[in-house]
Order: sequence, then C-alpha cells, then structure tokens
Amino acid sequence: MSKTDDLLRFGTTVLYKYPGILKTFRMATAPPLAIDRLVGLANTKPSLIRTLENNGRPKRMNKNELMEHLERIVSIISELLDKDIFPWLDEVRTSKENERIRAASIVADRLCGSIASPIIRNAQERRQFDVINRLLTDIGYVATPDVLDASVTNMRPGTFSFNRNMSVDTGHQTVKIPIDIVIKPKIAADDDLPILVEAKSAGDFTNTNKRRKEEATKVRHLRSHYGSSVRYILFLGGYFDSGYLGYEAAEGIDWVWEHRAEDLLEVGL
Repeated sequence: MSKTDDLLRFGTTVLYKYPGILKTFRMATAPPLAIDRLVGLANTKPSLIRTLENNGRPKRMNKNELMEHLERIVSIISELLDKDIFPWLDEVRTSKENERIRAASIVADRLCGSIASPIIRNAQERRQFDVINRLLTDIGYVATPDVLDASVTNMRPGTFSFNRNMSVDTGHQTVKIPIDIVIKPKIAADDDLPILVEAKSAGDFTNTNKRRKEEATKVRHLRSHYGSSVRYILFLGGYFDSGYLGYEAAEGIDWVWEHRAEDLLEVGL
C-alpha cells in the first residue's frame, strides 16, 4: 500500500471518529478550502459538511454511504495539502518535531482567522449601523422596524431602516436585493425612492478588490428596474484603495467615509 493510500485511510478514519476536525483539514490546504469549493470538488453535500464541522454525523446516511463521502473529502484535501507546511510528505520521510510545531502553528492561525473573520465583520457592521443611527436620530429622523420583506417604496419621509430587501426583475427572474440602510429624506415626495446605503468595512485591500464588482452589479439591477434616479451610496470604513474607489466611481457609485459620517447630510437629508 502506498503512502498516499495510507494517508487517505488515516485521514478518513480520523474524520469519521472526530468529524469536527474537518474545518482544521480545510485550513491545511493551499489555498485553504472554502466550504462551497470543497463541496464541488468532492461532489458532496453542503449539509454534510456543516454537520461534520459541528462535530456531528448525518442521521439519514448509513455508514457505508458516509464513508464514501468522507473518502472523497479526504482525497481532495490530500491532493491540495500545502506542501510548504508539510514538506516531509513529498520527501517521504518522518517529520521532525520543529516541523510539526511549525505546521500546527500555521494551521491553527488560519483556523483562528476563519473563525474570527465573521465575528469581526458582524461587529464592524453593528458599529457602522450605530454611527448612522446616531447621525440620523440627532437630526430628527425616525427609525422604522427592520422588516426584511416590507416594501421600501412606501416609506414615509423622515424615516430610515436597516436590512431591507428590494425586488428587481433581472429579465430571467425576480430576485430580492438586500440593502443595508434605506433613508427617506424629509424633503422627498411620497413616491420618491429612499437613499440606499451599503455599509462596508475592510481590514486590508485584498478582499475589497475581489468584491468590488458586487456593488456594481447590484446597482445595475436596481437602476434597470427602478430607473436612473436610484441613489446608492457606500459607507466605507477601513482599507479601500484608489483602484476600488475608481471602479465604483466609474459605475456611478458615490461613497462616504465612516470617520466623516456627517458627509451623508450633503446627499439631501
């Protein structure tokens, strides 16, 4: 039996016995595997991955079927292992203690980052929402309930709300586009659209450039459905470079910096 077969068998056995270790396995590849990517490559189910990472086993899958899925998952992870972290695998030798400590430290750091990132993002979003809430409340605006499916077109002037949806027809189907903050200016007519604000924060430049097309696509759908009068503003905190800002400006998207939140008052509030 080859070293690859030994690794596959060992990995499958460990994953069956300790299913919660799957998230750690994903952090050991180059690059670390996202859940959706692993699902596609291993031809498995998102629900299975989520169950395993919550340290459980699927109740409606017999052991033989489960083992087949686990073998596919471990096979993909084995192929994509970061050999810079595990150099002894290619060299077919026993690892040294300092190599194991280094590998464990790197994987643990990646794992901590993957767990912390959504927590940090949620905290940043709450902070940005609080900033806008204080700004608008101080000038006499009234917050309305955060109702996901309520129409924003019937908002009263002088009101604002968080986490709303706007339905748009893309030509193929009707989809709901989430909007972080909607603000109906006091001077707006009853049938005017509110100002749409997207709260975004970033700890580095990398992810912002990867995602800059998302806002542009969202705005194109909104303006195609509701007309060119749609006002869409980015509320930015953190690292957004000239490349990102230039791309958004080319799409007709303006922005306000979180540390200068009062600039929102200049858009007609």
